[in-house]
Amino acid sequence: MDDSRGRHPTLRIKGTKSHSLLGKKVVLAVTGSIASIKTIELARELIRYGADVYAVMSPSAMEIVHPYTLHYATGHEVITKLMGKIEHVEFLGMEGSADLFLVAPCTANTLGKIASAIGDTTVTTFAITAFGSNIPMILVPSMHETMYNHPILQEQVEKLKKLGVTIVGPKFEEGKAKFAEIDDIVLAVEHRLSEKSLVGKRVLITSGATAESLDPIRIITNRSSGKTGVELAKECFRQGAEVTIIHNRRLDIMGINEIQVESAADMRAACLKELEKGYDVMISAAAIADYTCEPSSLKIASGKDELSIILKPTTKLIEEVRSKFPELFIVGFKAETNLPVEELIDRAKQKMEACRIEMIVANDVGKVGMGTDDNEVRIISKKRVKYSEGPKKVIAESIVKELSKILKDRELGG
Repeated sequence: MDDSRGRHPTLRIKGTKSHSLLGKKVVLAVTGSIASIKTIELARELIRYGADVYAVMSPSAMEIVHPYTLHYATGHEVITKLMGKIEHVEFLGMEGSADLFLVAPCTANTLGKIASAIGDTTVTTFAITAFGSNIPMILVPSMHETMYNHPILQEQVEKLKKLGVTIVGPKFEEGKAKFAEIDDIVLAVEHRLSEKSLVGKRVLITSGATAESLDPIRIITNRSSGKTGVELAKECFRQGAEVTIIHNRRLDIMGINEIQVESAADMRAACLKELEKGYDVMISAAAIADYTCEPSSLKIASGKDELSIILKPTTKLIEEVRSKFPELFIVGFKAETNLPVEELIDRAKQKMEACRIEMIVANDVGKVGMGTDDNEVRIISKKRVKYSEGPKKVIAESIVKELSKILKDRELGG
């Protein structure tokens, strides 16, 4: 039941993670795959990002998940058949109120019918209407791998892609073409519905900690988690950029190219090689080691009273990149500990000037940021200083928004 203010209780979670989908209406279609049980969490995650979600179910889906469950998950009545309101036109017609049509999960049967313009269920009728109105569409296939590999179905997948449909997944495990990760589906929705402020741009991001070898077992590293770099990569992708991230992890994030490295030297070499391919922006978010050493080829014996290690400075990546790529737009980061805000900003501006970079993000890791989920930063350009705090996703959104504004001003000659 709705509460006293006419608002379904489940909608209290709306926008609690992000406002990236605020004001967007998503029609979530559910078909008869066992993966439909995951649609409940998908619907709620979309709401946490600010979306209004309305569910449509095929008859087969209702044999697995009851419409009441999706009513709870979305906060809205579920469409199980077409009535006098002509719901498919109301949501997805030429003047429809929806921004996106998402089929998750999408069975082989439904995928084939959508590709062939067959409208024999509520879901396929909604799909035909969305195509006719040019409303963005995302399909999330889920079935046995042998079904997904059928040559005709593969032709239909490619046909749908050429028609502008986004296909998310599937994830191949245990002989099945499984439902994609919910984070990947949400990212795809954000990408389709974003302002596309970086469309046509190529962005290279360095992220996370590097590790310097002491011997075949031990390393020297730092506490950087790489979370900010990953969120920056996702946000640049959301905004339409072609994104490559260089870091010491493997995430397999949809739409983002990854290069794995370990040491500062590896990071430098990979970055310079990649930049030769032509990029518009480099975001240097990695916590690259300032010092390295000559590693022992054998394990250093334990049990010593003292151990001396000679450290030598590493090459400063931004300085080398600026020298070799003078036209590249560079975003740097400046981490300090326990400084007054004025001094933090002043030191960041000094680095910005010394390295001849257009923008820098400063934060005091003595307070928050290093390895945490939240942060507090100052985003500094030649014209302004902006403050941002909160989850690192929100921080990344603020940084990319400022980056996009500066790039647009430059293109307009401002």
